[in-house]
Amino acid sequence: MRTLLGLVLAVPFAIGFLAPGAAVEPTPGEPVFAFTDPRITESSGLVARGGLVVTVNDSGDGNRVFTVDPATGDTVGTTRWPGEARDIEALAPAGAVDSGEVWVGDIGDNARSRDRIAVTRVPFGRGDREVDGASYELVYPDGPHDAETLLADPATGRLYVVAKELIGRLYAAPERLDPDAPNELTLVDDVLGIATDGTFSPDGRHLVLRNYGQAAVYTWPELQRVDQVDLPRQQMGEGIAVGEDGAVLLSAEGAGAEVLRVELPLRDPPATQHTDDGSGRAPVRLDRPVWPWALGGVAGLVMVVVLVRALRPRD
Repeated sequence: MRTLLGLVLAVPFAIGFLAPGAAVEPTPGEPVFAFTDPRITESSGLVARGGLVVTVNDSGDGNRVFTVDPATGDTVGTTRWPGEARDIEALAPAGAVDSGEVWVGDIGDNARSRDRIAVTRVPFGRGDREVDGASYELVYPDGPHDAETLLADPATGRLYVVAKELIGRLYAAPERLDPDAPNELTLVDDVLGIATDGTFSPDGRHLVLRNYGQAAVYTWPELQRVDQVDLPRQQMGEGIAVGEDGAVLLSAEGAGAEVLRVELPLRDPPATQHTDDGSGRAPVRLDRPVWPWALGGVAGLVMVVVLVRALRPRD
């Protein structure tokens, strides 16, 4: 009874947070290519750099990333490194645009039982290679979380992880990672819920997060949400990348899955949307509509009444 009631009371919060609110319908997704490699069955992370696309399979795969030519969809290179993967879920660009390296996030934890997660920096590109890979362990300050989003600030190189929860949580890694000891993450702020991937814009001025049906655009480092849009329907959409030209690409799970190009408004917020109290802190957010929370409250109240009546002892 107590568990059921707790789930019911959570309904208004779930509806209020996940409702699209003032979401704007984007331009329909334009297919760019489809993965032709039968080994790519669960594309979960995506990076677009140097005219190539890099992806990684979801949990269950080993330590490897695939480099794909978007002109054909063919895999043109594979990078492998030693060790046993736990639950690889994400990619992020590493270093400068022309560095030819990515961060691989072994950060998934569906059971929320991992004492620590790991990130590894490896090269990508044409041709197959086996490398050692520089790995670092990360720990949360408040217990385990499941995550599918790894971010790298293009200006500083600092890494961030987003917990995949109804109310997403953005965590920052230390500015300098210690290869010999766990690196404790720091909670930054709440962000888009159920995030499956994310990326910075190449100029570092915006952060984009996606879940299975929506994308949210934030300014950086203020973390002001300036847009939230509905994404084209995909089968388990779990990848997003922004290329050097600003093109936004979306990937999804499934053999032969298409990679779509969409238009996202990477812009600054109107001056009237936010207030600044002169304290130096991030401005107060005024962009989340109230009606989803009201709708959620009504739905939750109705469900409570139905549940109480259903559990009432009968004569």
